[in-house]
Amino acid sequence: MRKAVLLVNLGSPDAPSVPSVRRYLREFLMDGRVLDVNWVARFCIVHLAILPWRPKHSAEAYQKVWTAAGSPLVATSRNVLAALRKRVSVPVDLAMRYQHPSISEAVGALVRQGVEEVLLIPLFPHYAMSSYETAVERVKEVAGRLAPQMRLEVQPPYYDQPDYIAALAGSAAEYLKKGFDHLLFSFHGLPERHLRKSDPTGCHCLAVENCCERPSPAHATCYRAQCFKTVAAFVGKAAVPAGKYSAAFQSRLGRDPWLRPYTDHVLAEMPGRGIKRLAVICPAFVSDCLETLEEMGLRGRQTFLEAGGEEFTLIPCLNEHPLWLEALEGMITRFAKPKNAAVGTHGATGRTPPEAR
Repeated sequence: MRKAVLLVNLGSPDAPSVPSVRRYLREFLMDGRVLDVNWVARFCIVHLAILPWRPKHSAEAYQKVWTAAGSPLVATSRNVLAALRKRVSVPVDLAMRYQHPSISEAVGALVRQGVEEVLLIPLFPHYAMSSYETAVERVKEVAGRLAPQMRLEVQPPYYDQPDYIAALAGSAAEYLKKGFDHLLFSFHGLPERHLRKSDPTGCHCLAVENCCERPSPAHATCYRAQCFKTVAAFVGKAAVPAGKYSAAFQSRLGRDPWLRPYTDHVLAEMPGRGIKRLAVICPAFVSDCLETLEEMGLRGRQTFLEAGGEEFTLIPCLNEHPLWLEALEGMITRFAKPKNAAVGTHGATGRTPPEAR
């Protein structure tokens, strides 16, 4: 059986222009797993309340971080793809959930190569309906239409698995060695309702005190609990002292309650608590992008320094770090082995996402 691997990241506008950003935002926000209201309400919100004004603001932000190779997220993802192709024996391709290279283009290319079995690696360490789940379900939809005979194996979330944590700690080591008063883990935020919708028990997430600390089947699809597990695994691996780290959530949109605390609020408050030298890491992103480079690296830095902070260190994402490439290679190698061959015990394990809701 001919095997191949498909990496899927979130995506980016094709250019830092208003028309390109508008196309990207339209596709992104019209996804029912991102803006999870009925289609009519979603259409009105997106086309009447967001697209008339937000593309200009977002295009200006993209222009600040755009590179000669294009979008940082897409360019880095392509570099990871090129590196993996040199390291593994099976074909590897890349797609973006939104815009280009599209999932349809990538799956079509695999079909033309005669691929019968695909390992899908969502480039999202944590489960969320608006990132991991939508990528998986879109690949299932396209593959079901273009190649219904194709077998799809999905890499489960790897938020606390040894290879991922080793890569995360290794990539941060040189920055942490310089010293810091506090290490802030800034994760992409989610509306609180997304956690409740992803809770298979219907009664755990955000419904009981310290819900993330209580064992529950809900944790298999709980973004917040998985983020906290990443923090715990990282500080253990990197030996970060107790009291010198915390977690917050960035990138909220709209007026509904999102996961707290909010990163921008935390950055403004920290200098008043005596935190002058701050290190920030964004583990929800494996590739630097608008949210890390512009939101945190520019606006977040400004917020912290204007509030009285003295030193702001943004730790880069995993990008093309050798340990991250090694972690991805491990996932692929275990998939490529014959099913009756011995499989190592390290690396990612977890839960395949539920069917589309």
